[in-house]
Amino acid sequence: MSTPNISLIVPVFDEEDNLNPLHERIQTALSNLNFEVIYINDGSQDRSAEILDNIAKKDERAKVIHFVRNYGQTAALTAGIRLSRSEILITLDADLQNDPFDIPHMLEELKDCDVVCGWRKDRKDNFIVRTLPSKVANALISRLSNVHLHDYGCTLRVYKRTYIHDIPLYGEMHRFIPIYVTWAGAKIKEIPVRHHPRTAGYSKYGLWRIPKVLLDLTTLKFLRDFFVTPIYFFGWVGIFIALFGLFCGLVGTYLWFQPDHTEMSMILLVLAPTSLMFALIEVTLGIIAEVLIRMHFEIQKKEPYRIAKTRNMENS
Repeated sequence: MSTPNISLIVPVFDEEDNLNPLHERIQTALSNLNFEVIYINDGSQDRSAEILDNIAKKDERAKVIHFVRNYGQTAALTAGIRLSRSEILITLDADLQNDPFDIPHMLEELKDCDVVCGWRKDRKDNFIVRTLPSKVANALISRLSNVHLHDYGCTLRVYKRTYIHDIPLYGEMHRFIPIYVTWAGAKIKEIPVRHHPRTAGYSKYGLWRIPKVLLDLTTLKFLRDFFVTPIYFFGWVGIFIALFGLFCGLVGTYLWFQPDHTEMSMILLVLAPTSLMFALIEVTLGIIAEVLIRMHFEIQKKEPYRIAKTRNMENS
């Protein structure tokens, strides 16, 4: 098979009812293009693995990667990016909420930029549980990163390979790929795309992901602003904590000589600085661990996933 012009990368986790319809839509939408589609089975527990293997048997353009267990969407996208063959990469979800028929228009837009991001302008999700938290997160991420997008959560994106193939993605950093490619010098364009309501399967996202997004955003902010000079980050935090501790110490000392406030004085002198110090230690350990794990993967050239088997990938 000749080298494809575009590579579609589709993470899959328990989407057995959506896979055949999705592949049919991809075939129809891209019938005039030379493409490959790489499905990454991220440890599905339903019949997704069997269905994907059947799709690969019928269509040699379909490549399948089976992970030994669930590693998450970031690892799945990383595997697809690393094992794809074309110079144009397209990512999309397997739940049929992204529309493959938007891809030709996005490819046209790529002529004027390096990355085209989808914007689910008319989103078909629960407003309270999905849409509203997403809007808040998008505004926060745009503000802190200075990369202004309406929809960081939309997986449907088109990339030129040169800007994405070397990006180190670990944890759950896939939602921040537009920020990473901007750091690499890419020009980004965001366009509205269709969004369909989910008709089969179940959503893998919910309010419980908000803390993860906030923690990932904190890490991203640190890596952008303080990775080279971390003393500025830790130094300023240390100064503010020292000032707070000094304030507590002064107030606690004053109250120590007030007969009616001895217990309050002890609390100020012991509990507050101790708890703040523990909080600082926890945040510091989290950031150090994040940096160390990146060093581990980069230096040893290891991937953050393990593949059990593949289909149609032998010549890639």
